[in-house]
Amino acid sequence: MDHLRYSGLPFEAQREAFLAIVSADPLVRDALARACTLDLPDWLIVSGALYNSIWNHLTGKPSGYGIKDVDLFYFDDGDLSYEAEDAVIRRAAAHFEGLPLPVEVRNQARVHLWYPQKFGRPCPRYTSSSESISYFASKTHAVGVRYDADEQLDLVAPFGLDDIFSFRIVPNRVMDNQKTHEAKGRRAQEYWPEITVVPW
Repeated sequence: MDHLRYSGLPFEAQREAFLAIVSADPLVRDALARACTLDLPDWLIVSGALYNSIWNHLTGKPSGYGIKDVDLFYFDDGDLSYEAEDAVIRRAAAHFEGLPLPVEVRNQARVHLWYPQKFGRPCPRYTSSSESISYFASKTHAVGVRYDADEQLDLVAPFGLDDIFSFRIVPNRVMDNQKTHEAKGRRAQEYWPEITVVPW
């Protein structure tokens, strides 16, 4: 199987292939449909559920293989309390019941409040869900999808899609995330040995 068949193509061709693959994947399709009806502001399904589903499709693996959870971001700076986010998390848990993988919901307006305690360094105050993914440890992971107002799939990919289609995990040095980049790279290679991890 030619797993690199979309590598090096123009962005528009890669975008078309990416959206066709993720929208045909049962896990992603169900997660997107449910996320859409959860009615969260500035929501995005991001990261692993997307790029892992691409790699599964291109290497002949089943839907959901190697995926730990589905990450659902939203952005609501109207109430930055833990309690407000927790209420959304609990509402989402019931909403996504029956999905084969857990859904992790996080308000990106609150990340700067807990990030320093968890990672020992500050993090910028994001202004949108799209902005937050541009700070991921690896550029390859910076991808998000949602339905727009016309129910068309909208793609957010600040670094493009070529790294995903080239099975290449590339560091994003905008923050000191070397450990995360390396850990995620090692884990990915266990599931998809075709992957190359670019050193930090």
